[in-house]
Amino acid sequence: MKIVAIFNNKGGVGKTTYMYHVAHMLAERDLTILMVDCDSQCNLTAYSLRDVDIKKSWGASGNSIFQNIMPVFQGLGDIRDRAPSSALNSKGRLYIVPGDLRLSDFEDSLGDTWNSARGGSEASVRTQSAIHRYIIKAAQKVEADLVMIDLGPNLGALNRAVLASADYFITPVAPDLFSLQGTENLGRKLVSWRDGWEQVHLNSKNFNFPIPKGAPKFLGYVIQQHNVRSNPEGMSKGWKIYGKELMPAINVNIIAKLKPNHQVIEWEGDNHELGKIPNLHSLIPYSMEAKKPIFYCNGSDGLNGAHITKAKNCSALFEDIVSTLQAVALPSFDDPLA
Repeated sequence: MKIVAIFNNKGGVGKTTYMYHVAHMLAERDLTILMVDCDSQCNLTAYSLRDVDIKKSWGASGNSIFQNIMPVFQGLGDIRDRAPSSALNSKGRLYIVPGDLRLSDFEDSLGDTWNSARGGSEASVRTQSAIHRYIIKAAQKVEADLVMIDLGPNLGALNRAVLASADYFITPVAPDLFSLQGTENLGRKLVSWRDGWEQVHLNSKNFNFPIPKGAPKFLGYVIQQHNVRSNPEGMSKGWKIYGKELMPAINVNIIAKLKPNHQVIEWEGDNHELGKIPNLHSLIPYSMEAKKPIFYCNGSDGLNGAHITKAKNCSALFEDIVSTLQAVALPSFDDPLA
């Protein structure tokens, strides 16, 4: 079982929509996929479950991510091991650990206990590893081939703890100034977090519970939300300017910083662009309302005419990244050039 996080510290790039569609396509390819919603905005959960089931997941006997780590948050016990929910309208084995707005409250506990966890305090390390340990249990319950974690767009204590669980991470970016700046912040933080988790492991050798490695490998980036034009780059002029700057920025700010720690997957030709997802505009609201991927939507979901054809054909946009993640899910995958 492999864990992949979808993460960037810049919002508004269609991260959740992208992950949701990719997960459905992987499930359709006969993989068992577990989605984990660790974004306190809960958009992935809203996309995947009925409102009545979301409310139930937040209740006392619910299975939201917060309900499963609540005893740790309260200081009254350890994690629960409640089973994930089945995602709506899947054509395969697709599950989700529902998100919970209260997860942001747990971030305070993660911030407060980080220094003592690095010093080897067992109680603090249990707090820092709570989400990681629950994700492992949830994945085992559904026998997941691949876990995909949706993270919020920030560089706070919650993402430090959750990203530490991942074997790999993908960074969705938009061809704009803010995404370029975001890569600089991201690379610097990842190096700092890796150093912190190394301290945790150094001082926590005798604990009988799993601790996240804290060293996810960079799989690559996906360009999202660009406006399509009929030119070789497929982008409007303004977006094309920043699009050309993305790879150099990622090389300097992420790849060069993580390579010394062996946290970068090497692809042929050093090409870390995993795909391009254009702005799908009005198709997204139809998809969200129907709680199904765009390529499963039809006339009964309000589509008509050219929209139906465009919806059916849009699965091709995700093919490259889906094939990549299908390979990642193989037990033998580590470095494709090794």
